[in-house]
Amino acid sequence: MTIYKLTLGFHITFVGLSLLFFTVRGFWMVTNDALLQAKFTRFAPHVIDSALLLTALVLVFQTKQYPLTSDWLTVKVTALVLYILLGMIALKRGKTRKQRVFAFVSALATYAFIVSVAYWRHPLGIFLFIA
Repeated sequence: MTIYKLTLGFHITFVGLSLLFFTVRGFWMVTNDALLQAKFTRFAPHVIDSALLLTALVLVFQTKQYPLTSDWLTVKVTALVLYILLGMIALKRGKTRKQRVFAFVSALATYAFIVSVAYWRHPLGIFLFIA
């Protein structure tokens, strides 16, 4: 197995773990569960997302495809920033439950778009089939 395939496998694993943990925390937010404030719940996402970022950076350097020079990667990184902002609103900063739920659902949709951009390596992602 090549280093690239191994790194990609780890990256995809961390993508799945990040989505799983975000979804669980979103559920806890919706149900107002105290587990959302648990120490592990506040710490684990940082570990998972740091590993996700590290593997992403390794892949960028391995493939020599960089944001601002590769359209699909530029869109993916831009959407990632939007996802992070929506996640912050959903889990911490939303003033009302309605705002937090809307931001949570929007973050999940953004996440799906990011995955589609990565899968097809095209800036339109899933919308490639609509255009």
